[in-house]
Amino acid sequence: MRIAVTIFLTDETIAPTRLARELQARRFAGLYLPEHTHIPVERATPYPAGGELPREYGRTLDPFVALGQAAAVTEHLGLGTGITLAAQHDPIDLAKQVATLDHLSGGRLTLGLGFGWNVEEAADHGVTWRTRRELVRDRVHLMRALWAEEPVAYEGEFGSVRASIAYPKPVQKPRGPVIGPRTLVGGAAGPKLFAHIAEYADGWLPIGGRGLTESLPVLRSAWTAAGRDPAALQVVPYAVLPSPGKLAHYAELGIEEVVLQLPSAGEAEVLGVLDQYAAFL
Repeated sequence: MRIAVTIFLTDETIAPTRLARELQARRFAGLYLPEHTHIPVERATPYPAGGELPREYGRTLDPFVALGQAAAVTEHLGLGTGITLAAQHDPIDLAKQVATLDHLSGGRLTLGLGFGWNVEEAADHGVTWRTRRELVRDRVHLMRALWAEEPVAYEGEFGSVRASIAYPKPVQKPRGPVIGPRTLVGGAAGPKLFAHIAEYADGWLPIGGRGLTESLPVLRSAWTAAGRDPAALQVVPYAVLPSPGKLAHYAELGIEEVVLQLPSAGEAEVLGVLDQYAAFL
């Protein structure tokens, strides 16, 4: 099983370059970074985990800039977003960022996509909350028009792009309906999410990995009903606090990669936890 990590990198934590070098030296599979552009002080949206919103949410580094630094000091480390809030981006700009990072890293990028939880943050980006899922879907298809080998126009419900010359192209080659980097969609299990995954993604990024015994058969059914290759589905439990029993359970379910949660902390604390996690490699 491949073991990757995720962390809220901020202006107060270990630096991206230092962490990336240490991860590669210890043979971890990858580094996934979350995204929040800002956290409105006045908000009605509760923190999904309950209690006060942790400090790091309002101090998060831009994931593409930080992953670009990580790419520059490593050769084999996987790079991922966990997750990109695609509804909060201009899709033409985002397509360029994604393609550039995949190109410069030699095809090491995993694009984790999500729909968000913070209504006020999304509203400041002009996102209408009830349509955010369809907006993300639309933006994925628009980006893939720009990543296509030949100029292709796209006209969607929320945006459009003319047939264009747009380089660099992502290194990773088409996989069924997926053009561009490996794409995983985050979110809670349910028919709407699973329909999105089956339509335009390579798999699922379930936070915490709970309930997979019940939800995986449902996802696999939606996946095969959409005509996708059953062997191609990827499920990557995300932000997991590990134990030997938990990882063994994932392996029994056929899961080949898991992303462990690191503390949003300074160098000494983060490297100490990495040493603990090395026992699972």
